[in-house]
This record gives sequence, structure tokens and C-alpha cells, in this order.
Amino acid sequence: MHRRRGVLFPQHALGSRFESAPGDYAITTINMLTLFHHSFCPHSRFVRLALGELGLDARLVEERVWERREEFLTLNPAGTTPVLLAEGQPPVPGAAIIAEFLDETIGPELGDRRLLPRDCGARIEVRRLMSWFNDKFFAEVSGPLTTERLYKRHMPLSGGDGSPNTEVIRAARQNIRYHLAYIGWLVRTRDWLAGDRMTYADLAAAAHVSAADYMGDVPWKEDEAAKDWYARIKSRPMFRPLLTETLAGIPPSPTYADLDF
Repeated sequence: MHRRRGVLFPQHALGSRFESAPGDYAITTINMLTLFHHSFCPHSRFVRLALGELGLDARLVEERVWERREEFLTLNPAGTTPVLLAEGQPPVPGAAIIAEFLDETIGPELGDRRLLPRDCGARIEVRRLMSWFNDKFFAEVSGPLTTERLYKRHMPLSGGDGSPNTEVIRAARQNIRYHLAYIGWLVRTRDWLAGDRMTYADLAAAAHVSAADYMGDVPWKEDEAAKDWYARIKSRPMFRPLLTETLAGIPPSPTYADLDF
């Protein structure tokens, strides 16, 4: 690994061969990771929750994807967060791929703490719900809300017009109502979203819901079961770092950090 302007890059990603030098930063175990993220990127939040639940520490590097930094595009040409770096591996891009990477790397050692079950049928259900929230919920709710209400404050005019699109925000607020009802239905029939224990499905859902909750866009009064599920997962230690983060000029909603909302 080599450092450029305070950022870590794997040798193969730099396109050149280097000899190791004293003092070079090296990741030698799964416990030493670097995560390129944004605090209010729902997919980044999902990975941070997974790392926290698994007890893994990661060095966090905030990435503003709209800046299109050349060094970051070298790591992930798609230009999206999150991206995880680990020694001896290529950059791991995207929430779903990172989740699979973590499970393949340390999952078998975790026993009941494994976030992707061993049983094939259970794994399918967890992956289905991960996709529901990382893809569908993101496209219909958390993606539009974070872009219009948070990111556009920082994006250049050429990249985002600078002003929120109220029609997009209105549609996202409407869409979240049936997603919340679906969460409520799932947890009325199961202990957790995908079955009898917490999995990646719960972390993905909570990550995306949390981004909307920061802005006060979750109608919690409409589904008590969904609210109780979120209160359970929000009370876990791995959630605390997210609840302390705020954006300048955009205060969180009253329910955001309240564990007894």
C-alpha cells in the first residue's frame, strides 16, 4: 500500500510497481481496513453498520463523489461509494459486494453472529431483502431524498442544478409509506426482517431508513411494528456513531437520535 495526499492506494490500483519502504502503511489483517464513504450515503451507512456489528475497525475516508476525484475513480471507475480497501485484494466496490466479501472472509468463523445465514434458502431471502433496500428503496426513497435535500447543497451547478426538485422529494415521501408498511408486515410475521435473527437485511433497511429519518421524512406514526423494529436496531452499539453525525446547516429531525422516539 502507498499513500498519496493522505489517501491509501493498493499497488495494483496505481498502475505501477513499487518497492516497500520503511513507514509504508500496510493492511495485514481483516481488522485493518479503509472505507471510502460519505456520512449520509445510505450504502456507506449499511457497510459501516455491518463493520460495527462484526466488530471490525476501519479507517474512514470521506468521499464527495460529485467531485469526481481521479484517485478515487482509479479505485472505482463507477465513481460511487462505498469502496473498501484490504491488503492483498482489489478495491471492493459497492455495498452488496462488500457484504459478500466480509461474509466470505470471516463469516464461517462467526457462528450465530454471521450476518448471512448458512442455509441456502435463508441466504436467498437475505439477499432478496438486501436488494430491496439497496436497490429499490434507494431508487424510490433514500437516493432522491439525500440527493435533493443534502447533496445538492454542495454539488456544482453543472452537476445538480443547486436547487432541490420538490416533485422528486414529494414522490419519495409518498413512496416511503408503502416501504414502511412492508417493513411492518415483515416484522409482524418474523422476529427480524429475514427470519429469526438479525442479518444484512436489517442493516440495509436501517441504513436507508436512517438517512430519511435524519430529514424527518419517515412517517413513524403509520406503522408501530416498523417503528419498534427500528428502535431495536437503532439501540445497538454499532448504530451510535451514525446518530452523532450531523450536516452543517441541516439539523437532524427530533426522532433521529432519540432511542425512545
